[in-house]
Amino acid sequence: MAKICPDANLVFMTELMPSALPTTKFSHPDFTAKGERRASVSFRKLDTLWINTGTLCNIECTNCYIHSSPTEDRLAYIAATEVAIYLDEIARENLGTREIGFTGGEPFMNPEIFEMAEDALSRGHEVLILTNAMQPMLRPRCREDLLRLKALFGSRLKLRVSLDHYTKEWHDRERGAGSFAKTMEGLRFLAREGFALAVAGRTRSGETDADERAGFAALFRREGISLDVGDPASLVLFPEMDERAEVPEITTACWDILHVDPANVMCATSRMVVKRKGAAAPRVVACTLLPDDPQFDLGERLAGSFGPVKLNHRHCARFCVLGGGSCSVA
Repeated sequence: MAKICPDANLVFMTELMPSALPTTKFSHPDFTAKGERRASVSFRKLDTLWINTGTLCNIECTNCYIHSSPTEDRLAYIAATEVAIYLDEIARENLGTREIGFTGGEPFMNPEIFEMAEDALSRGHEVLILTNAMQPMLRPRCREDLLRLKALFGSRLKLRVSLDHYTKEWHDRERGAGSFAKTMEGLRFLAREGFALAVAGRTRSGETDADERAGFAALFRREGISLDVGDPASLVLFPEMDERAEVPEITTACWDILHVDPANVMCATSRMVVKRKGAAAPRVVACTLLPDDPQFDLGERLAGSFGPVKLNHRHCARFCVLGGGSCSVA
């Protein structure tokens, strides 16, 4: 006897179905709450390796997907010697990884961020550092180290600044009063010194993509910041990460229905390394958005992490598939 999947119009034999279908969303790795086959993403290549530098941050945002704050240290500061193990594996296994990304928390709070970044750059990788461009980055010693790396490696070092909106009102709603002014100070410094730059905003305000990009363009003109707002890699507009919002599950039929190529989903070409507090060694996880969910923990080594990823989380649907989000800059 066969069961018809209404969305996909596919036939699954009952022996392949679980004995008890899930009754809630995102609760079964293979089937949705409607009994449809859950989508997965096959690994293609390790284009970007993300390093989570730790969840400590100088601010606490309203909808921070990773729940960083000035006191949140469940992901500990990773050490340069630990990162080097993964860079060695990339070289040894000829993985051809283009980019090493550093995210947090706030990466510039990790005392070894420059040692880690320089190691990656010295090996020929591009480096992308995500930052709120506030006080941790603006410390005199930090500015000096940034300028030193820029002098050595030029545009292979890129910084992406989180500026949620082109107005103080919307940005400060997310990141706290006064955050917009402080981030703009950091952004002006980076632009003035000629760093390779990108900006990450959010689609929280309800504007169209075109209107939001026009608003950023006007802001950057006033500030003398040269950035191509029409380039989605230079101005990245992320979907809002509201964990209370209702989102659909992604089935195998969705790729065709939504005209989305799974090869373009983030976990097809990236992995992230995290160091959990109290752990003996770092771990590899499938996604920058999911450092804590055990089903996305893929082991200690890169080589064992390259299997398919089942999209069994609301972030998979909201951010990656429906929102088209990717933390990397191609």
